[in-house]
Amino acid sequence: MNKRSDRLYKIIQTLRDGRVQTAADLARRFDVTARTIYRDMQRLIASGIDISGTQGRGYHCATVVSLPALNLTSQELEVLHLGLAIIGEGADQTLQDAALSLSQKIESVLPEETQTAPQPFGFALYPFEDAERGFQHMPSIRAAIRSRQKLELSLKGGKTHIGHPLKLDYRGRVWSCLTWSETACDFVGFRLDLLDSLVVLPELFVDETGKTLDAYRKHHPLS
Repeated sequence: MNKRSDRLYKIIQTLRDGRVQTAADLARRFDVTARTIYRDMQRLIASGIDISGTQGRGYHCATVVSLPALNLTSQELEVLHLGLAIIGEGADQTLQDAALSLSQKIESVLPEETQTAPQPFGFALYPFEDAERGFQHMPSIRAAIRSRQKLELSLKGGKTHIGHPLKLDYRGRVWSCLTWSETACDFVGFRLDLLDSLVVLPELFVDETGKTLDAYRKHHPLS
């Protein structure tokens, strides 16, 4: 848990006693400025925590159900994001509202990204155009990566690649796949929501110099 998320959790715990806490008191307790406390309160309120503030008096919190701190793997976080994205696009309005509320609560405790404005978790600035489309192709891509099976990938816009699937990735809250494209003779990455169709080909691929995941990482060390 990073410093901000740890502080937010402790603020909630502090406010659960039902007593009014001033920004100045909270700032002294957590060794931050009052301005930081104001921002923290705005974030907690936006995430759905029932906090009330009275000018000149302070803040107090109604009784809330809180979960202990959880340590999630990257795959568990990806599953959670994907589920919220799908519900947010395809469910009834009540579930959509609940998914958005939950996504905001998760977003409030995620690590901050430098120079990146917070976006609701599961509802990113560039979300899946069709979350279900991306989801339905993932089992086939995962299986092809494991079995080293070639894929024929048809993307929106008409481009088609015969590719060696190398890696499923999750960045910027969007799923993507990295391949070596025999068609383009280069590495090609694409978002799964932009995949129109996928065909698993009978041919297998083998490691070739310059066409492997390690080769890609040598030229893109932060990937």
